[in-house]
Amino acid sequence: MKIHFPVYTIVFLSFALAVGSLARAQEDYPSRPIRLITPAAQGGTTDLLARVFGAKLSEAFKQQVLVDNRASASGVVAGEMVVSAKPDGYTLLLAYHQHTVNAALNPKLPYHPVNSFTPITQLTSAAQLLVVNASSPPKSLNEFIAWTKGHPGPLNFGSAGIGSGGHLAGELYKQMTGVKAEHVPYKGSGPALMALLGNEYHFNFAGLQAVQPQVRAGRLRAIAVTSPRRIAVMADVPAVAEALPGFEIVGWYGIIGPAKMPEAIAARLHGELVKILNHADVRERIVTDGSEPVGNSPEAFRQFMLADTVKWAKLVKESGAKMD
Repeated sequence: MKIHFPVYTIVFLSFALAVGSLARAQEDYPSRPIRLITPAAQGGTTDLLARVFGAKLSEAFKQQVLVDNRASASGVVAGEMVVSAKPDGYTLLLAYHQHTVNAALNPKLPYHPVNSFTPITQLTSAAQLLVVNASSPPKSLNEFIAWTKGHPGPLNFGSAGIGSGGHLAGELYKQMTGVKAEHVPYKGSGPALMALLGNEYHFNFAGLQAVQPQVRAGRLRAIAVTSPRRIAVMADVPAVAEALPGFEIVGWYGIIGPAKMPEAIAARLHGELVKILNHADVRERIVTDGSEPVGNSPEAFRQFMLADTVKWAKLVKESGAKMD
């Protein structure tokens, strides 16, 4: 004898099985390797940070976290890969400040930098360092401001490229001081710093990790940091804001995933990442590089990125900065 079930019963059973399957998948997470997409080439600051957290997550999860380097289009390619991935926690992005800058520079960005993703946590926050060649006249922040305002000939500043943090920091400095300076973009922070060492231009707002060795060696002179306050690793160097109140350019790194990730998986990732940030060796490495550990909540990270997007949009609009 055949037993016939009403259609709604069959639908309910199918739904219940699907929900049960999803719940088990979340409980078992992670049950296979995780891919951490990194918008940078091997060997750089971004890649090194990805490998530190990837290795620690692998230990915590007992599953391998594979770092997948996708260094092209200022991180847009990496962003697209994550946006189009299944939101199951097995594809993540190590995002950094260029992620929100891109939205200001590219009106045709194929995704929203915040709403198209699931924020997990901000890992670090980092200032940049305003530097000049060691042979340059200014030895203090006030001397630097006076020097740039009264420079007799053409004044140039270099950066790692159009739309980089260093470029926008230079544009903000120009806006707040009225200084006239031409931007000279290079293909990366390395070439930009080499050019400054060769006195090819006058000043640079550079990433702390990249520039500190040259400052310690006495080849470049540190003038100021771009965070709102001085930082512990360079306590004798003032913040630009001490002379120009409101000046702030802060870079960041964080972990995000595709939109609509299950809350349970996002919470599991958040918890493990915060634990890693509290490891003594990880904190020491971050601080030594001139950064600060963060580890905020997913919602706090979301609000931070939204505010960052607005900030960059305003600065890009006012400066007229455009991608080539």
